[in-house]
Amino acid sequence: MPIPFLGSRPFFEDKNQAFWILQLAGWTGYFVLRALGGLANNMGLLFIIPTALTTATGYSLTLLMASAFRRLIKLQPIVTWSVSILIVFLASAVFSAIETWAHATFYRPEEMPVGIQFLGAILLDFALLAAWSAFYYGINFYLLLEEQSDRVVRLESQASSAQLAMLRYQLNPHFLFNTLNSISTLVLLKETQRANAMLSRLSSFLRYTLANEAEGTVSLAQEIETLKLYLDIEKMRFEDRLRAEFDIDPSALDGRLPSLLLQPLVENSIKYAVTPLEEGAEIRVAARLQGAEPERRLVITVSDTGPGLTDGTSRPTSSTGVGLANIRDRLAQAYGADQRFEVQTGREEGFGVVIDIPFQAAK
Repeated sequence: MPIPFLGSRPFFEDKNQAFWILQLAGWTGYFVLRALGGLANNMGLLFIIPTALTTATGYSLTLLMASAFRRLIKLQPIVTWSVSILIVFLASAVFSAIETWAHATFYRPEEMPVGIQFLGAILLDFALLAAWSAFYYGINFYLLLEEQSDRVVRLESQASSAQLAMLRYQLNPHFLFNTLNSISTLVLLKETQRANAMLSRLSSFLRYTLANEAEGTVSLAQEIETLKLYLDIEKMRFEDRLRAEFDIDPSALDGRLPSLLLQPLVENSIKYAVTPLEEGAEIRVAARLQGAEPERRLVITVSDTGPGLTDGTSRPTSSTGVGLANIRDRLAQAYGADQRFEVQTGREEGFGVVIDIPFQAAK
């Protein structure tokens, strides 16, 4: 077990151990300072005996006070502070009584403090125990605040993970229904080989969506392979009407991005470009690296040759759909402000989206 002062663990990770270390260090320091002060003022070696008794008394009293404070800290503030102040007063009276007795018995028997002298001793001891109490409560309130802060961070992390999971699993159910309907049609037509192929691709695609952590990232190479699997499924429905092209810079393949980030973009193109046009459309996925180390950026473009953004019914002009809003949210969750999601409104033909994120190489 590493020493708390030198180890990599936080000092207050073990609160019980930290308390004993501080308690021993504090009262040892008190004894050393009092003893050295007495020796410096020519009080002789005999002065060490009452000092040792006083230190032992303070050490024992603060252990009892700590036991009481551990219970009081969980109560209402008015109760905690009122009872704590009363305990400090009582402990100071006991501390002063034992301290004056020890000095009168072992150091100067003929001098027993009375009246104002005894009151002065009580005030000094009260200041000492009040400082100890403030230190005790300060550390414990800090630890409680840190614990609550950690709990909030954990809850926020869980909420973020849940939100990411929700966003990633918002795959358009029409894709699944259409694929199953296509498989059913192929079975009725007794085209079992094509039905089996489509079912196998659908199984692989769904296995991928469920196997990867919702808040995790994958390499661009993995994302492209999954995208091709998705397009193979859709191509069995649309045949030659769906044409896909990939233009991927090999150096960008190691870049990481949230899993299934590009699928809604391709699905959006199929819905608004391939489906409504008799001749179908072409979907193009491109990826490039921009900038220099260590600030390289991964820029991905997904475009199609469909109608684009028009005033008609081909695509909505005020919104780019739930799938694209989903991507905006996922990018914001993953990268904060260090990302760009841009719809290419100035295209001569079709529709395009650009994603610009930090390049993080796969380990």
